[in-house]
Amino acid sequence: MSDNVYTDEIEEVTTESTEGNSSDQKETKEYEKFCALCHRPESVAGKMIELPTKMYVCQDCMQKGFDMMNKGGFDYSQLMNMPGVQILNMSDFENMMPKQQQIKKKQPDEKREPVFDIHNIPAPHKIKAQLDEYVVGQEYAKKAISVAVYNHYKRVALDPTDEIEIEKSNMLMIGPTGSGKTYLVKTLARLLDVPLAITDATSLTEAGYIGDDIESVVSKLLAAADNDVDRAEQGIIFIDEIDKIAKKRNTSQRDVSGESVQQGMLKLLEGAEVEVPVGANSKNAMVPLTTINTKNILFICGGAFPDLEQIIKERLTKKSSIGFIADLKDKYDNEKDLISKVEVEDLRSFGMIPEFLGRLPIVFTLKGLDEDMLVKILREPKNAILKQYQKLLELDEVKLTFEDEALHAIAQKAMKKDTGARALRAIIEEFMLDIMYEIPKDDSIGEVTITKAYIEGTGGPIITLRGQDRLTCH
Repeated sequence: MSDNVYTDEIEEVTTESTEGNSSDQKETKEYEKFCALCHRPESVAGKMIELPTKMYVCQDCMQKGFDMMNKGGFDYSQLMNMPGVQILNMSDFENMMPKQQQIKKKQPDEKREPVFDIHNIPAPHKIKAQLDEYVVGQEYAKKAISVAVYNHYKRVALDPTDEIEIEKSNMLMIGPTGSGKTYLVKTLARLLDVPLAITDATSLTEAGYIGDDIESVVSKLLAAADNDVDRAEQGIIFIDEIDKIAKKRNTSQRDVSGESVQQGMLKLLEGAEVEVPVGANSKNAMVPLTTINTKNILFICGGAFPDLEQIIKERLTKKSSIGFIADLKDKYDNEKDLISKVEVEDLRSFGMIPEFLGRLPIVFTLKGLDEDMLVKILREPKNAILKQYQKLLELDEVKLTFEDEALHAIAQKAMKKDTGARALRAIIEEFMLDIMYEIPKDDSIGEVTITKAYIEGTGGPIITLRGQDRLTCH
């Protein structure tokens, strides 16, 4: 009996050690080693020398260390007896390399299929049809972005040895706040199944100043691709609030977050090899670096560009002439869709440098939302706000309905807030709070109907009990 117990214990220990070894081997296969001094991965620097504390140093850095010791003629043993000098214990560095900061190894024997095959890229009308299910209105913007994405990924799939090289289809989206710029890009990335990085241009500064470096937008894309360089090099970067890096006017201070940021982004937009940290937004001593080529990364910039309409109006007014058939100077004062008449000249007057605009060849605008579009946003998209609340109440076996007049009342309230579609969520959260709080108390409630009077604060919702008549709450 004792022999059997002893044998079982040995088998358990053997199994545990085998599992541990297999996990270590799996980790070694997935990630490659990098030099603790120069941060280059093994695929770039060559075979690594392993130190006793599981740290690795490349042969170049090790040779430089030996050369310094031989040329210096300094007795390093004297450091032990010098006051104020502390010798670091190499074992302290054992656990200072987080797993997410390791670089994924490219398997040479693994046949990597391209993310996009030229025959499998969805046609522009199919991309737009999928966007129609989630985004209401903005027909011109959806058509423009569908064609640009289609051409871009055809360019990615093109044979690099081809004589004709197609330029990048970077985009600039202009539209008022809440018109759906960010939502359009998020939906597009999800439909195409490519990594997406969304960043804010307001935090970008020139290198050496407080804020994010320009390369941080690429490191965010690498993180979104799970540190897979090949996948990140075919992703999408959306830079919001791009109008905030316009040239500052009438200032004598150094413009570290305006024109200098535009200058620094030129190479990124055009296509360049950039060294970015893995698993962090900024470079530091304990973070490995990897190189990403931005040649096939699609850049989409978006901004509200306040006061741009005034610049457009001034340009159009200058063209007005004198005579019976001349345009009146106040012709464009009540123009609702004036932003759609934007030209590159207007963007230059706003403060965007011509080199920057030249790398964003596709410029299109989004319309401000009117009452009818807001009602459609409430009702039609696949993940509409009303459908979300109806699904929540379905879990309590309660049916939620909205009267048409109530939807228009919500849209009118949202128009007054002047924040676009973002106002809809805030308004619905406000009047649905009491309903979501009270309904779980009473199991007899079968249906709740939201009325215009309830939205306007002059009445209450209509509550129908199971198997009974309607009741109006006040």
